[in-house]
Amino acid sequence: MSDATYQSSPGCSIEPSPKSSRFPEARHKQHVMLTGTHSNLDWELIIIDDASPDGTQEIAKQLIKAYSPERIKLQPRAGKLGLGTAYVHGLQYVTGNFVIIMDADFSHHPKFIPQMIKKQSENGADYDIVTGTRYAGDGGVYGWDLKRKFVSRGANLFADTLLRPGVSDLTGSFRLYKKAVLQEVIRKTESKGYSFQMEMMVRAKAMGFKVAEVPISFVDRLYGDSKIGSNEITAYAKSVISLWVKV
Repeated sequence: MSDATYQSSPGCSIEPSPKSSRFPEARHKQHVMLTGTHSNLDWELIIIDDASPDGTQEIAKQLIKAYSPERIKLQPRAGKLGLGTAYVHGLQYVTGNFVIIMDADFSHHPKFIPQMIKKQSENGADYDIVTGTRYAGDGGVYGWDLKRKFVSRGANLFADTLLRPGVSDLTGSFRLYKKAVLQEVIRKTESKGYSFQMEMMVRAKAMGFKVAEVPISFVDRLYGDSKIGSNEITAYAKSVISLWVKV
């Protein structure tokens, strides 16, 4: 897995994990994503790769050649050190005012980025966070079997019942943050695994930040496997209860 950070006036965080076996197609899709979605933005892409074997660094180097080192910056790490620490690492290199975090195995489509940017300042609202939701409006999930959908829905319902976070999708990771807000929320967040995204939103609410939602379509990853087992479910449940006690 790797993480990356786009900066513009919106800065964006992305986690690309295309498989090397489909390297040419993955590289093409990254090119389309950058040129098609961000042509009117002042942006940078900071890639944090945790020594993944999936061809991420090769794709990053091709993007550097195509867009220049000023636009695309590769900041690899020695190994898998956790999602939270990857965000902290990437934030060191962000120069913009906003950060967008998303999966870049094309589970999250970049077409929603302009909607998030528009929503952030809609009607002068000046939201601190705009989060993508699979469970409101026109949002949805594609490519999951019934069990996976049930687990995800159940996880969100369980957390919503206990924590009352004020958002419909706690476990998603497609979000826009003000950079300063992201830094502050991360400092307060203790989780490192699957519950990291959930705790970020719960902490943000407790800290009084303004949050808006944009419906998104989530398509199960095109490159590699996306698995969740009983250990992850148990850890998530424990994290929800722990947050309920602490926050």
